[in-house]
Amino acid sequence: MLKILEIRQLTKHYGRIKAVNNLNMDVEKGEVFGILGPNGSGKTTTLSIIMGVIHHQSGSFSWFGNSSDGPGWKKSVGSLIEVPNFYPYLNLFNNLRIIAQIKEIPENDIDRVLKITNLYERRNYSYSTLSLGMKQRLAMASVLLGDPEVMVLDEPTNGLDPEGIAEVRTIIQGEAEKGKTVILASHILAEVEKVCTHVAVLKEGELLASGRVDELLGGDQAFMISASDEGRLEELLVRAGIAKTCDKKGDGLVITCDGSISASDLNKFAFENDIILSKLLSVKKSLESQFLELVK
Repeated sequence: MLKILEIRQLTKHYGRIKAVNNLNMDVEKGEVFGILGPNGSGKTTTLSIIMGVIHHQSGSFSWFGNSSDGPGWKKSVGSLIEVPNFYPYLNLFNNLRIIAQIKEIPENDIDRVLKITNLYERRNYSYSTLSLGMKQRLAMASVLLGDPEVMVLDEPTNGLDPEGIAEVRTIIQGEAEKGKTVILASHILAEVEKVCTHVAVLKEGELLASGRVDELLGGDQAFMISASDEGRLEELLVRAGIAKTCDKKGDGLVITCDGSISASDLNKFAFENDIILSKLLSVKKSLESQFLELVK
């Protein structure tokens, strides 16, 4: 698989603050790669460095296998690190025409990106008339100008209502389905789980974990169970080594088991020990729960 972005030992300090510290990361073609982390974890700094907005102190990064100071890579990468400075008195088409001129992109691409972002019918409206969600979609349209191979997005849904978040998500998913590579930083973990194929978790500028989303959520399995004799069932599960942890929650128990244990295995074990289960539910592990375990 072609490596789109390769980061090696990337470091950026602000005095004693380690914004990015010896960071290593790879992004391959076609991935929707989410960068997660609490405030101050280095997400925006990392994206700003790889887009050439700020300089790093040591380490390196390369796009498409070429040196970061090599020619041409910026035309293949569209970025939204900060919201573009649109003119409130100009309509959507003319705002994008200015950006197209700066990027040396033909004007005939403007209608295409307005249609992708569902703003074509408003192309003659002034920017000042747009809702916050529409303004963010126009920012996404500016990223899509020139049909770049890669999109780099910093908190693309920040401040949006649920409808606006869903609209931006649809745009990202649509570009991913075309085989584009997307790199995004976000703190909305539920959205990252919906759109990303891979994630990296940062804390204080350092990489804690990275990999496929499904692999990161793998490992232990959790179940919610209820039974007539929960005390005895809990004792048996722990003694047999089936349950790693047991916690009383509401009218049942939440147990964590090795990923190889299935619901049918638990049901069979209980039945063989003369215990009838009245509830047996698989509890899906979320990216949020895994993230909180990593950064605590």
